[in-house]
Amino acid sequence: MGRDICRWYNETSGMKRAHDAGLLAGKWIDDYCLNGGRECVRKRRFEREGYVSPDYVLPNGEVDPKLKEWVEGRAR
Repeated sequence: MGRDICRWYNETSGMKRAHDAGLLAGKWIDDYCLNGGRECVRKRRFEREGYVSPDYVLPNGEVDPKLKEWVEGRAR
């Protein structure tokens, strides 16, 4: 059975970049990004409100402190 990959899961995706960098467990990608983005707060907010979640916000809407530190460190 093929995977239903979220249309926003690409090189611009904060979740993909974090996963590729080894900072995000594969369960997040499997449960949300490879599940068509179902129940993904990031996707829902973007599509309904045009709001782009910071890269440290997880698909369930929680802030990941480790990701936040990584994202903010890259911005310097």
